This record gives sequence, C-alpha cells and structure tokens, in this order.
Amino acid sequence: MIEHDIKHIAIIMDGNRRWAKERNLPSAVGHKKGVDALKAAMRACDDFGIKYLTVYAFSTENWNRKPEEVNFLMDLLGQTLKNELKEMHENNVVISFIGDISQLSAKLQDILENAVETTKNNTGVNLQIAFNYGSRAEIVKAVKEIVESGKKDITEETISKHLYTSNIPDPDLLIRTGGEMRVSNYLLWQIAYSEFIVLEKFWPEFDKETLKECIIEFNRRNRRFGY
Repeated sequence: MIEHDIKHIAIIMDGNRRWAKERNLPSAVGHKKGVDALKAAMRACDDFGIKYLTVYAFSTENWNRKPEEVNFLMDLLGQTLKNELKEMHENNVVISFIGDISQLSAKLQDILENAVETTKNNTGVNLQIAFNYGSRAEIVKAVKEIVESGKKDITEETISKHLYTSNIPDPDLLIRTGGEMRVSNYLLWQIAYSEFIVLEKFWPEFDKETLKECIIEFNRRNRRFGY
C-alpha cells in the first residue's frame, strides 16, 4: 500500500480511438479496451484506498461525433452496466452519474437508474461517471437553481452545493491520458486546486502500475492552495 492523502481522482479517459487507429483496428475496439482500463482503474483505486473516482465518459460536445459512434457509445455504456453490475455490486462499488441524463433514451436512463439504485448502499469505491456532461452547462444549471431559489447571499459553498458533485470532495488529482494539454470542459469549478498529470499513453493502456506511478508523482508535489 502506498501512503497518500488522495481522496478523489478525476480522469479524462482520452485516446481510445487513437490507440485503435495505431493498430489498424476499428474505433469500437479501442472503446471496448477502454472499458477494461476503467475496470483496472477501479480495482487499483480500491487497492490503494482511494474513495472517489470520477471519469469523463461522454461530453456534451461528443454529440457532434458521427451518429454511428455516438450510438455505439450509448450502447456500450448500457451493455457494460448490464454485464458488469453484478460484479461491481459484489465488489462494493457505488455507481453514480453526473451530467444531463434526461437527454438519453428512456431505456438507457432505466439502466443507469438501476445501477445507481442497486449500489447506493455500498461502501467501497465511489465510481462517478460523467456522461453527457459539460462543466459550463453544470455551472449554468447551478446558477439557475440559485436564482430560482431566491437566495441573495451567494458564496462559493452555495454554488458547490448546486453542482452535480455536491456530496463528494473536489478532486485532489486530475489525470489525462493521450497527451493532450487541456481540460476539455471537465469539472472546471471542482479542479481549481487539483494537481494535474498528463500521460502520453492512451487510455486503453492504463493499468494499476500507471495509477501507482501517478500517486508517486502526486506525493512529490507541494500543494500550497495559493499560499
């Protein structure tokens, strides 16, 4: 066990398509391998004592991809939850979702709601899946709710309470695979003081050893929070 004070890791799971392209494989194969990498990341978080894992699975901008890829990603989420829910539940994983789930098909919404309901009383790793998620849209939603409530004394805590992530701590560490140096409209409010690690390897290559290396790098950082 590595000593650390990480409560929450957020990951931008980037590079599934590029991983597949490098191997002359369909992008669907890359996305499926990405599911295996997520399972490895969940198990690693459990092994390393990390309570919260938030992953960026589908952004509000991803609707602009080719319809066949969008449909595949929707089906992949539904099939993965149906296939893996029993095992995740037995492993004490808590599953939740952030994003505008109302835009998804009724069938997929039912699958997501069942996963949340089935695992809500578990006490292991909290897996939070950002699906149809965009941080700016999340902040707009929060502001609208505050305005509608009539509240005048608005603080940072007020806004935080109206975000999708209101019940969990902000990420200590943000990991992005695939080498891109941007946050892509992901948890903009919550990562104000997160440590960033960008990895060149693609998401399907992520494993327990990768997470261990990230934790070791995190431990080298001096987090001053602006002081």
